Amino acid sequence: MLAMAVATEETSSRQRILDVGARLFLDHGYADTTLRKIGAEVGMQAASIYYHFASKDELLTEILEQGITAITAAFDEGVAGLEGEAAFAGAIDAHLTALFAEGPFTAAHVTIFRRTPSTVRRRIVPLRDAYEARWDRLLRGLQASGDMTPDLDVGLVRLTLLGSMNTSLEWFKPGGGHTVDDLAGVITRQFWSGLAARTKDHA
Repeated sequence: MLAMAVATEETSSRQRILDVGARLFLDHGYADTTLRKIGAEVGMQAASIYYHFASKDELLTEILEQGITAITAAFDEGVAGLEGEAAFAGAIDAHLTALFAEGPFTAAHVTIFRRTPSTVRRRIVPLRDAYEARWDRLLRGLQASGDMTPDLDVGLVRLTLLGSMNTSLEWFKPGGGHTVDDLAGVITRQFWSGLAARTKDHA
């Protein structure tokens, strides 16, 4: 029982470091976030953080891993068993929900990722690529089914769509009269109308 209690406490401390670190990285960027600052907010010495993480870069890597894992899982759940416009809408809703619900863990991919050390990016890029590949497969499937015009470049469509959703972090505030579902609905309708093949009835 004692060993289980100690393990639970260690897990709790580790996640607390991750939660605080994610918020500070998001608010202050990579360069201005130090283990000393993180430790001060967590309530431990910076040296104690090394018990859980070998370096600031390892801490940031795990934060980014948690973020991309959460958004990938949301995508998979959001499109499961769906086709056509329903799958497209499910993917958009899943991305936006994870983006806002997971807070700094997912937002860090939008705001600070490109300014992190190359050693961190090298570990995270394959995970990001795998997530983007899911979007490519979804969009190609829509083209194959005739739901999306075949002459559109899938990569460019993906970049435009993800860019539109990701930048909503800068201006959309859930609870201000609109929900994330409202935002997802607007983006879905705007993009679907633009992507829909003219030979099909999408009324």
